[in-house]
Amino acid sequence: MRKLFSSFLYVLVSSLIIVSSVTSCVTNDQLSDSPQGNFEALWRIIDEHYCFFSQKGIDWQEVHSRYARQFDNSMTAKQQFEVMTNMLSELKDGHVNLYTSFDVGRYWAWHEDYPKNYSDSLERIYLKTDYLIASGLDYTVLDDNIGYVRCETFQGAIGAGNLDDIFIHLQPCNGLIIDIRNNGGGSVSNAETLAARFTNEELLVGYIQHKTGKGHDDFSSLQPQYLKPGKGVRWHKPVIVLTNRSVFSAANEFVKYMKCCPNVKIVGDRTGGGAGLPFTSELPNGWAVRFSACPMYDRDRQMTEFGIDPDYKVSLTSEDFARGKDTIIEFARKVIKTLPNAQSL
Repeated sequence: MRKLFSSFLYVLVSSLIIVSSVTSCVTNDQLSDSPQGNFEALWRIIDEHYCFFSQKGIDWQEVHSRYARQFDNSMTAKQQFEVMTNMLSELKDGHVNLYTSFDVGRYWAWHEDYPKNYSDSLERIYLKTDYLIASGLDYTVLDDNIGYVRCETFQGAIGAGNLDDIFIHLQPCNGLIIDIRNNGGGSVSNAETLAARFTNEELLVGYIQHKTGKGHDDFSSLQPQYLKPGKGVRWHKPVIVLTNRSVFSAANEFVKYMKCCPNVKIVGDRTGGGAGLPFTSELPNGWAVRFSACPMYDRDRQMTEFGIDPDYKVSLTSEDFARGKDTIIEFARKVIKTLPNAQSL
């Protein structure tokens, strides 16, 4: 079961310093392995460690009263799972999951209730078949001499040498489009590695808080986050980052970083958010729960849990789709041509 969390836990180690009063794994060994015991353990873990109660206006005690009545010792494991997942969905948080051997409880309405604003069939038209691939990044030069990089995830490591090769190949281009639509996140350190190639100076990009007690509002003061310039080839020409509601977690952080970099504009839809650094815990029956524990903010001290607005809100239209055109990419190409320094490094 613990292997399920390896991709989440290394985010904590590699990207942010966690104060000693908070750990990445919360234990709860005081309650019995019974339907009621597992329910109480789950409710208590969230009650003491979840970080967005106040911001979301959630009365967690009322949630306890409503769901406690649904548990009794005759429940099967799958019945327990269904009710527990429903309870966790009250948090409306894509970083909250319940892991069992037979299913993963999740909340997906943060992006399912919104337009997709992305088409993989249109993406293939723009990439064609001769695009290049390095460190999981697909890249090509569009016919108007604008570079296009498709970044589907931040799960895999992004190599410094790979980024050098990508930017050297795209150097003749007048500008760059980085398409992170449908990027559900991964490692914050990978997001930092890519964003660091777009600044020549250290930038204040946001803040983070840490839990200091069991109360819903027990947090440390805001701790600053900085983005340092990356080593190697850096990009100085205009950049457009494409977003939609399925940009989440580390990808949401990437947008936060890029909004602080020079010559960068965000085009598309509001991101999906996911600005609570996730921690994990275990129930008496061995099931695991992941939840948001450390809230993160942008450089203006605004919480980004609910997403980040683009500089230009653009939606994919059915008319353009029928013509084999991506409205958001086409708009980004036009914006690049209006930005300064489009012809020189």
